[in-house]
Amino acid sequence: MPIRAVCFDVGETLIDETRHWIEWAAFLEVPVLTLFTAIGVIMERGQSLRRVFEIFRPGLDPGTARKLRSEHGWVYDFSPADLYPDAIPCLGALRDRGYKVLIAGNQPIESEAALARLGCPADVIASSAGWGVAKPDKRFFDKVIEAAGLPAAEIAYVGDRLDNDVLPSLAAGMVAVFVRRGPWGWMHAERPEMARAQLRLDDLRALPDRLAALDRRTTQ
Repeated sequence: MPIRAVCFDVGETLIDETRHWIEWAAFLEVPVLTLFTAIGVIMERGQSLRRVFEIFRPGLDPGTARKLRSEHGWVYDFSPADLYPDAIPCLGALRDRGYKVLIAGNQPIESEAALARLGCPADVIASSAGWGVAKPDKRFFDKVIEAAGLPAAEIAYVGDRLDNDVLPSLAAGMVAVFVRRGPWGWMHAERPEMARAQLRLDDLRALPDRLAALDRRTTQ
């Protein structure tokens, strides 16, 4: 079946999260290198990044941490500099070619307005917090299918992680697209299971043409 919709993860797919983590290091009062090293160890162990808060601020969960920062004037937001340079051009090119474009990732609900403010050309912008379910839960991908209004086989899901993006989107019956960037992307690219992704990219520039080529192969 031809692909008619493309759904994008957010962090390290469209958005470079480096600035956000540097700000978290300041809040947690740890050196940036210390925080980034801890993140790497957590990732290698396959643990949730919630462990960052358990390590440096025992008893403080991410939700409470965001609330504490908000009380001091912090607003969850993305700046134009946070966008990967190929993000908006790719989204726009896909819409120009007639694809329905969705953005949905494991993000707080504030991310929806933040992405809209950046002018991301998308038909749907959603978040795990808004949907009440997070990846890799099957129900998250059921929400993607519902939002797209199309059969799963006609939807491509684009992300940087094997565990949260590639494998669960395949299990949902979608086309899995892996983009190798960000810490998860580089680490997961080495795993043999990544060969299951129908498309594997180093950036998003080639995505529109690669999807078109994939459609031609599957319809011949």
